[in-house]
Amino acid sequence: MNQVADILNLANRVQQQNVEAVLATVVRTEGSAYRHAGAMMLICADGRSVGMISGGCLEPHIIKRAFWLTRNGASVQTYQTGDDVSYSDDTDTDTDTGIDIETNTAELTVASNIGNRAISDSDSDAYSYIDSDDDVDALLDGELNFGLGCNGRVHVLFERLSTAMSLLDSIQQVRNSQQPLTIATLISRDNLRSHSPQLPIGIRLDIDAYRATGQVATIDGRQVFSEASAAAIGFIHNVITKLSAHTFNKKNADYMVIDSDIKGNVDDAAPANASQCYVAQSAWLIQQIRPQIRLLICGAGNDVMPLVTMAKLQDWQVTVIDSRAQYATKARFPQADKVLCLPVHDYETLTQLSAGAAVAVMSHSLTQDRARLAILLTQPNFSYVGQLGPRYRTERLIKEISASLNKADDLTNIATLTDAVTKLHYPIGYKLGGDGPEALALSIMAQISAVIYQQAQPVIDNQVELSVIDSELSSDTQRSSVEQRYAHD
Repeated sequence: MNQVADILNLANRVQQQNVEAVLATVVRTEGSAYRHAGAMMLICADGRSVGMISGGCLEPHIIKRAFWLTRNGASVQTYQTGDDVSYSDDTDTDTDTGIDIETNTAELTVASNIGNRAISDSDSDAYSYIDSDDDVDALLDGELNFGLGCNGRVHVLFERLSTAMSLLDSIQQVRNSQQPLTIATLISRDNLRSHSPQLPIGIRLDIDAYRATGQVATIDGRQVFSEASAAAIGFIHNVITKLSAHTFNKKNADYMVIDSDIKGNVDDAAPANASQCYVAQSAWLIQQIRPQIRLLICGAGNDVMPLVTMAKLQDWQVTVIDSRAQYATKARFPQADKVLCLPVHDYETLTQLSAGAAVAVMSHSLTQDRARLAILLTQPNFSYVGQLGPRYRTERLIKEISASLNKADDLTNIATLTDAVTKLHYPIGYKLGGDGPEALALSIMAQISAVIYQQAQPVIDNQVELSVIDSELSSDTQRSSVEQRYAHD
């Protein structure tokens, strides 16, 4: 399973078992980093843990210190993974932003002889040997600078599961509803009253709710600043207005630093001064939590099995359909989310299943493939579609579908088909080399991922190379021979 699914499952179990846990979330990276913002790790007091926030270098350190770091609430810590970290001018660094994410060095320099278990709240005596700032300084280099040669910095938010559960519940809700959610997490604040209960580090605002209703609320529905000062209300509205205007590019998470002009004093305990004006700065992680990628596989042959396995390793939601009842069984595909025996004439269900999904047509049946493609290419609502088999086989299917539409004088669907064919990947998958179902599955996964994440295709693509071959060969025998070398069938 994928780490997100594992984290959700373990979080639910430890809650039922009344076991304390800490969620560690990457909120920002600088330079080279193995994981990006949004990566999570769950550490349990009984020794269980799941997820990764690095390539494995930070995890032992974090497991030991997670509970100590959160003894007074959520905190953000910074880890350096190089002896000499430097960044180019356009790199997002602390110098550029002016934000200093505080690292409590005393917390990060606990004794290495505690062992590899998590240090709980009751282990505070283990820290009693740190008597002075000199002791902290002596240990700092070995704990904060890991000297791994990656030359990067990783900023990590630590919070108890009781606080972080609202995030995990939101992720589960997105997976169930298939509707994305935009949230913003407070990483640091500058020039604000640190004791204000209204803006704790780690608070998560529901950006979509603000866009829809204008109400400022956390992701668990709590209203923010219901009894706050006018200055505080003005500050948060200024912040969330800027956050809600943010647009994502290819990434699902971005780091934002927001300057806010504040009149008066955020702290109600201090005397208000309307003429007083200063700039408050806050840093946020804004994320778009997206639904799982959905993969619809039309066909339930043996070569589908490794494709299902690889897709589930990526935490994709997988549905397998076939019109042959002896093939479409849960026993054959236990990892798939759904396995359906779907008749070829059930167009409505196919349309529903393919909406927004990546579709792999690979039944090894001309009848099935023709029927599935006829619907997919005349009602194209997919994010990706690929057809298994040599190029001439797919072109035969397209010609037969087109002929049936011409016979019915269906001009609208003919135009739709012509456009959709340009989006059809055939033969399906990238030419990566290798042989057998596993190699086929890898090539299909690579191509679907590249299309969905808008990554550049390999320099030599099956379709490009075969189009050149088509223009050079006139003999059907020659053409068939060449296509067989490139086709996965």
